[in-house]
Amino acid sequence: MTYSIAQLNQMHQADFVAALGDVFEATPAIAQEAWAQRPFTDLTDLQQAMSDVVNVMTEAEQLALIQAHPDLGSKAKMADASVQEQAGVGLDRLTPEEYDRFHAMNQAYKAKFGFPFIVAVKNHTKASILEAFDRRLHNTPSAEVKQALAEIGQIANFRLAALVTS
Repeated sequence: MTYSIAQLNQMHQADFVAALGDVFEATPAIAQEAWAQRPFTDLTDLQQAMSDVVNVMTEAEQLALIQAHPDLGSKAKMADASVQEQAGVGLDRLTPEEYDRFHAMNQAYKAKFGFPFIVAVKNHTKASILEAFDRRLHNTPSAEVKQALAEIGQIANFRLAALVTS
């Protein structure tokens, strides 16, 4: 279902959270907090309000948001939006060799940083995701937290754009 900004601005908090609570993976509290910033003038204003909520989260809350994301190419249960996004670049149809490579990269990344590798898959192909894994494994933990949050922001913007009509 899609919503207009006018509809979102008129919603009670529970309805707003029901509509937008999955924009940030398994973290409906972001929509709950953003609701208080209504009325939104447009999609960009709504995106900024939700981004502002993430930016003022504690480090522990941001880490929990990062850890709520699934491994790329995994067969684990994940949010419907994640399933669709990963399927869009073929991560649901990996060959056994590709699956093994993604699994090994996910494990190496988690071992180094303590959270899953996050990338806005709509900006990528399977090959470019693997290249990003290789490149980002050389980053510092603080650089990866920043990168993960930036990627989460892009993912959220894609999800909001699919949910909100102009």
